[in-house]
Amino acid sequence: MRLFIAINLNDEMKEAVMDIQDTMMTYGIRGKATVPENMHLTLAFIGEYGDPDHVRSVVDSIEISPFEISLRGIGAFHDLWWVGIENSAPLKSVAKRLRRALAEADIPYDRKKFSPHITMIRRAEGRLEDAPAEELAKELTSFGVSMTVDHISLMRSDRGRHGMIYTEL
Repeated sequence: MRLFIAINLNDEMKEAVMDIQDTMMTYGIRGKATVPENMHLTLAFIGEYGDPDHVRSVVDSIEISPFEISLRGIGAFHDLWWVGIENSAPLKSVAKRLRRALAEADIPYDRKKFSPHITMIRRAEGRLEDAPAEELAKELTSFGVSMTVDHISLMRSDRGRHGMIYTEL
């Protein structure tokens, strides 16, 4: 089973990300936009792992006091565009405690540095430099959208006919 641990977004946050996707596409970015039902913030990517119950026990052991996350900024990793999350000490703490617990339970996970973001567009082509900078900056930096996080989710990733399908376990 292909597994990851994530924060699933509420509807308001998904709508904001879709608005940003639309704005970027208006200014010439093309690619595969993330569908709303797949929008999430990955805390730890596990990959292929045969014992989801073991992972579930680790996820359930992480205590979370509710905290806020907010959208802030956009960027790209090669041909993948993302929207960022405002710097948050509680978010970093949850990710750090989760990753430590996974390591202590001998559950392998991708140990890349935690870089909180929501994937918006994969296999992107085009350049934002061609957009009117002032107008684009206004649209892409005035998100003002936040949500309360009160739990984290163990997710399963399956390849479907039209792309990936993410299911909360």
